Amino acid sequence: MPITLVNPLSETLPQAGIAPPRLAELKGKTIALLDISKPGGSIFLDRIERLLKERHGVAGVIREMKPTFAKPAPPGVIEKIRSADAVIEALAD
Repeated sequence: MPITLVNPLSETLPQAGIAPPRLAELKGKTIALLDISKPGGSIFLDRIERLLKERHGVAGVIREMKPTFAKPAPPGVIEKIRSADAVIEALAD
C-alpha cells in the first residue's frame, strides 16, 4: 500500500500589498486599539490610550477585542476598526 504525504502548509501565494503611508501626526486622528485577548493586553492598551490623548492630541479611540488570540479577528471586529486612521494591536502577555 503506497504512502501519501500531505503538505500542511498553504499552497496559495500571499498577494503583495502596498502599505498605507504613515500618518504625519496623530493630532485630531482616530486610533483603533485592538486587544487580542491575551493577559495584560487591556492594561497595556489603557496606558497607550492615555498617552495618545495626553501627548499626541488624538481625537478619538476605538477599543475592540478579539474573542480569542488563537484566531483572526472576526469580520465584525474588523468592520468596527476600519473607520480608524490607524490601528494598534496588543500582541503579547
